[in-house]
Amino acid sequence: MDPDQLPTLSYGTIDRDYAGRLAAVAPEDDGPVWMVNLMRYRDRAVYADGRDADLAGREADDRYAPFGPFRTVGAELVLLADVGEQLIGDDQEWDRIAVVRYPTRTSFLDMQELPEYVEFHEHKDAGMASTFVICCVPAGEPELPADAPALDQVPHPSAPDDGPVVVMHVLRYHEGRVSEDMELYQGRAAAVALPHGVRIGAWLDVEGTVVGDGRGWDQVRFNVFPSREAFFAVALDPDRIAAQADHREPAIADTYTFLLRPVIDRLTVSATD
Repeated sequence: MDPDQLPTLSYGTIDRDYAGRLAAVAPEDDGPVWMVNLMRYRDRAVYADGRDADLAGREADDRYAPFGPFRTVGAELVLLADVGEQLIGDDQEWDRIAVVRYPTRTSFLDMQELPEYVEFHEHKDAGMASTFVICCVPAGEPELPADAPALDQVPHPSAPDDGPVVVMHVLRYHEGRVSEDMELYQGRAAAVALPHGVRIGAWLDVEGTVVGDGRGWDQVRFNVFPSREAFFAVALDPDRIAAQADHREPAIADTYTFLLRPVIDRLTVSATD
């Protein structure tokens, strides 16, 4: 794929420099990547050919669903979730999150040129108001402390009417602040979160943004809480709030935070196997 021949998209801007880096990766340096997709839908689908499809933007995107092309290149949809609440980030309201694991960067590029994928893409173009596609690799396999309580022994365990909650953070750090401030925050926050049964779903380091609005990002984090009640117990804890003010806020230049309702969730397995 020639980055200079990439199309202009209606729902975001392709980073052609990063696309060029993807295309130039040598086979011996290539490997799995996780493409994190943030999606905001049009109220009504708008097709380039002017057809009146009488579809909501979300319905048009549902017709996109490129599972055939995924199989062709060996990719897997490992997370599909609706945004239940957007807690931080008010420049635009996101509707859905998807994470696709590709066996290589090359396979991601190869898929863009498959005829069946190109045919599906008209539905994505019609339904999407805005999209970020953020290329990531695992930040490391999380280790659970030996003294972490069992999930049925925490103060607010999962219940039929209050099941697990996935909290997603999209993060850009101030240069030089992540290693010191975030590590201090993580230590203090973990002392609050672990007794409530919080687990790391996956922490991903950002390699580059394929499609976006010109902003760069550094990490995408997914944390799993046993219940919504557990999330708010941690979020409102005075010690965690103090740690956030002391360390997290000085480290972060830009962020989104979401409460997700997963429909498909194999993210943790995909990032650690």
